[in-house]
Amino acid sequence: MSLLQCIGWRRGAMALAVISLLMLAVIKVLLGDAEVALMIGEPWEDMRQRSSASIDPAIAGHYWGQMPKSDARLRFADPQYGFVTPLARFFSVSFDDERVSNVRMSPQIEPLLLDDTLKVVLDLQEQWRKAGWTPIRVNEDPPFADTPEWRAQLRDVNKGGTSYWHAGNRYQVMLVVGRFKDKKRPTEERYLITLALATPWTNP
Repeated sequence: MSLLQCIGWRRGAMALAVISLLMLAVIKVLLGDAEVALMIGEPWEDMRQRSSASIDPAIAGHYWGQMPKSDARLRFADPQYGFVTPLARFFSVSFDDERVSNVRMSPQIEPLLLDDTLKVVLDLQEQWRKAGWTPIRVNEDPPFADTPEWRAQLRDVNKGGTSYWHAGNRYQVMLVVGRFKDKKRPTEERYLITLALATPWTNP
């Protein structure tokens, strides 16, 4: 192969790579972030068909769980009580005999700073309020708020915080925030959010 042919081949390969990257960017804009769109109790295959994220089939006759094959957001698709989370890296959906049973996830793709953590949890709580969810056990575990008291509590590695919400007598969510030791950023205060969603498992 001559020098000119080699240069031409390299230019062609680079152009093809650039075009491929542009196509991927366009596809992402058109499709948006991957999401798992579900309702508690529905057939597992209905959830898989509705979701843009890839998730494996359920196993007939078993209680188990699956995780999306990529970062994905949760879209709780109930027409009355629906809400949407940020992208999640840890995201587990359980099934019971081929029906969606519950969700356990961390609605973030990395441990967050406190300001960003509060932004996520307050946005979720506001979505729940607007959709008709109500906080429960507020004397022991009040909803999160951006106050000096809440910030001090969350900074305490031995405390953290928890909030519980009910959607009528149909669903319950638990939101937990705690300090997280991030080995990548050992000098920074980072936080982990955990969200659990299922039919009610505690009384109001």
